[in-house]
Amino acid sequence: MVEVEFLGPINKQKMNLDISNLSQLSEVLKGDEEVSSWLEKCAVAVNDTLVSSKDISLKDGDKISLLPPVCGG
Repeated sequence: MVEVEFLGPINKQKMNLDISNLSQLSEVLKGDEEVSSWLEKCAVAVNDTLVSSKDISLKDGDKISLLPPVCGG
C-alpha cells in the first residue's frame, strides 16, 4: 500500500492504495470528481522528492503528495 496525500486547496482526505506506479494512480484519480480537475496542474512528489515520470516504481510504504500550484507574495 502507498499513501496519497492531497495538499493545499485540494479538499480530500488521504488515501491508501495498492498500486505499483504513478500511471495507476492517475487512472484512479481521473475517476474522482474532487481531484480530476487538479491532475494536469499538480506537481507530484514521492517520499518528498519531486518526480516528473509516471513510470516510477512504487513500493509498500511510499508516500505520494499532490502539490497544486499556489500564489504567494
